[in-house]
Amino acid sequence: RLVTLFTDELGHVSHWRAITAGSLAGMVATIVTYPTDVIKTRLIVQNRLEPSYEGIFHAFCKISHQEGFLALYRGVSPAILGAIPFSAGSFFVYISLDKIWREPIIHFTPLQNFINGCVAAGVAQTLSFPFETVKRKMQAQSPWLPHYGAVDVHFTGMTDCFRQTVKNKGVLGLWSGLTPSLLKIVPYFGVMFSTFEFCKRICLYRNGYIESPLSYKLTPGVDQSLQPQELRELKLLRRENFEPRKSAFEN
Repeated sequence: RLVTLFTDELGHVSHWRAITAGSLAGMVATIVTYPTDVIKTRLIVQNRLEPSYEGIFHAFCKISHQEGFLALYRGVSPAILGAIPFSAGSFFVYISLDKIWREPIIHFTPLQNFINGCVAAGVAQTLSFPFETVKRKMQAQSPWLPHYGAVDVHFTGMTDCFRQTVKNKGVLGLWSGLTPSLLKIVPYFGVMFSTFEFCKRICLYRNGYIESPLSYKLTPGVDQSLQPQELRELKLLRRENFEPRKSAFEN
């Protein structure tokens, strides 16, 4: 729905409009699902010998009761800010890789799409990871948890968290934990992008636009500007025109 807001009169979306739409979509998705992210972080960092939460529902109720409902959105500011460079970076890198391959995106093989997704995710995650670091620290810190959630620095807000982390850990401390994060997210996005493009190609194949889902070889004689329903109607009309008509004796 966000993409439709950025289309021009011909229904086309420019690269920068696609990046803006992707960033806004990432921000909306982050806000909607953020409480589950806070609960996940609390369950990960808690002491397993003396757990503070018994499960997802218990964590949700306990955090809401002890710290207030807004505690479920603690750290949402760096999460939203981090969604901008991540979404923009991944989209920009992905749509720019056709210049490296020197061929249109629609002609990429599944392997090329997998590589593109990995590269785009790696660059985007590296750019946005400082916000991810601050977000996790803000999610984990709580006066109701032992040792304030066992965070390595204590802070009063997002800006102070940035400052305290740089002061105690150095600038590279904002990228602490980047390697395991990349090991998870890079193949994830590689599989996601390649699967997405492959599914698109299957849809084109099933509708008769291309000859095989494994390659982008156009079906001869098919107008690629036709909508799927228009193409089916055209094929049906051609089939009816070529079918031999029954004579009056046969009727």
